[in-house]
Amino acid sequence: MGDNAIGQEEEIRGKVREGYAAIARSERSSCCGSSSCCGGQDADPAAALAQAIGYAESDLADLPEGANMGLSCGNPVALASLRPGETALDLGSGGGFDVFIAGRRVGPTGRAIGVDMTPDMVSKARRGLAAYRAQSGLDNVEFRLGEIEHLPVADNSVDAVISNCVLNLSPDKPQVWREIRRVLKPGGRVAVSDLALLRPLPERVADMVEALVGCIAGAALVEETEAMMRDAGLVDIQLDVRPDAVEAMTDWNDPLYRRVIEALPEGARASDYVVSLEARARKPA
Repeated sequence: MGDNAIGQEEEIRGKVREGYAAIARSERSSCCGSSSCCGGQDADPAAALAQAIGYAESDLADLPEGANMGLSCGNPVALASLRPGETALDLGSGGGFDVFIAGRRVGPTGRAIGVDMTPDMVSKARRGLAAYRAQSGLDNVEFRLGEIEHLPVADNSVDAVISNCVLNLSPDKPQVWREIRRVLKPGGRVAVSDLALLRPLPERVADMVEALVGCIAGAALVEETEAMMRDAGLVDIQLDVRPDAVEAMTDWNDPLYRRVIEALPEGARASDYVVSLEARARKPA
């Protein structure tokens, strides 16, 4: 990889880290760091969004304060069908939302690990550990600082990898899929909820920093995602497209999304270009 490419990757990571650090420091829960993603009139818009995209009320009960930041575009914990005693790894764990839910699923003999590259997010998640232990009676969750392209996780050590609306932010997605295969145990599985493109975004949208931090500009085409998974050596690939989840996520009164929509061709909606993609596969046994 040339110096220019490396420089571009680091520039993207810097923008994403800066944007999500601001979200972590904000008292508001949002997929874009400003107003609600799913309607500003809800008493708890992050919870309303989570239920709209597939989380049960029981998933949201007794979560540490601030863990659900409205950053989801699907429910990878449910997709992964986690079982007691398993080790689960969440890529881009943010405030710990999916990790805390996964911890309850894998139980006292299991482990749930979150990895995030933003120190503010890791700190925020770790602040929720005491409340999680008190509420659940479990001590089976941890959060590590690191990039999802270079996971601080041992080879062949994880039963299930999950991720929620994060892989689209990576400037080197093929490397992320290779890392997923590396850390999975033989026969282990991956379940990712992510944003993907049905067709390329208009150039003026793809160049917007707001669209990048809002998880749109970095999304890959659906067929590109499948190719990356296959090239990484994963098998039994299943891809399910959900345009309804994008509609649930987007509040057009949000300043970020309003700027994105205004940059689209007249009459177009974000869901004409972007969908929530449920991607599942496993590592060969």
